[in-house]
Amino acid sequence: MKRFDFLRILGGTTLFTSMGMIDTLLSSFTETDTTMPVLFIGHGSPMNGIEDNDFSRYWKKLAGEIEKPKAVLCISAHWLTNGTFVTAMDQPKTIHDFGGFPKELFAVEYPASGSPTLAEETAGLITSTSVGLDHDWGLDHGTWTIVRHMYPEADVPVLQLSIDYAKPSSYHYAMAQQLQALRKKGVLIIGSGNMVHNLGMIAWDHLNDAYGYDWALEMNDIFKKKILERDHSALMNYQTLSTAAKLAIPTPDHYYPLLYALALQGEKENVQFFNDTAMAGSLTMTSLRIG
Repeated sequence: MKRFDFLRILGGTTLFTSMGMIDTLLSSFTETDTTMPVLFIGHGSPMNGIEDNDFSRYWKKLAGEIEKPKAVLCISAHWLTNGTFVTAMDQPKTIHDFGGFPKELFAVEYPASGSPTLAEETAGLITSTSVGLDHDWGLDHGTWTIVRHMYPEADVPVLQLSIDYAKPSSYHYAMAQQLQALRKKGVLIIGSGNMVHNLGMIAWDHLNDAYGYDWALEMNDIFKKKILERDHSALMNYQTLSTAAKLAIPTPDHYYPLLYALALQGEKENVQFFNDTAMAGSLTMTSLRIG
């Protein structure tokens, strides 16, 4: 039986026993006059999820500056798949996908609801590939460490869209463009990664310092310049921008979420940078807001 027929049979029956049922019966994802901004956020260390620092304070500030979304859709560097999937469960679990950190970090639970309705709509918008509805993943630290600071009451549904790691930059950029309609429906889209991310070259003697190697700072400046010039083609072919690119992005997992954000930039929309800081030598927290 199709969902529509099932709902019609239910009629006036009161079945609002869970957030998932409310979401199914009374979807609020209708077009509005407001276009939500798009964010790329450098998430850095999982400890940012529980620490009160410059990065987390700005995430809180940012949430107060924009209209409260009806939902958040996050493209996290930490959900890499063969194929493309969107979380579609009523209540996504909090994933502690890291090791070697304090027990306080592992104790965090972020109980935001999901949205099966939005998951189906998101999958339907993407026509370039088949999008699976996932009921197993949840919210990894690329998502919850940020969103729990922005919406500490966990009163905004949160979904994740996976990254098909077998596909090139151009594929991700083109697919992201198909998500544009969600911005008019109150959905805040966040790409979560890091522009410069090389864990193999971390400066352990500067682990908690605002410090960057020369090549990391060089590449970060090149990225910002190309972003301001709206040269998205060059950013998709980042390997050709400088010899420093191989050090800055040894693997593209943390870079791809930036392309998802840039692909959604409107013709008249400007970019604002924030948290523009290098950390531990080989990471940059540089983030941006579009719209």
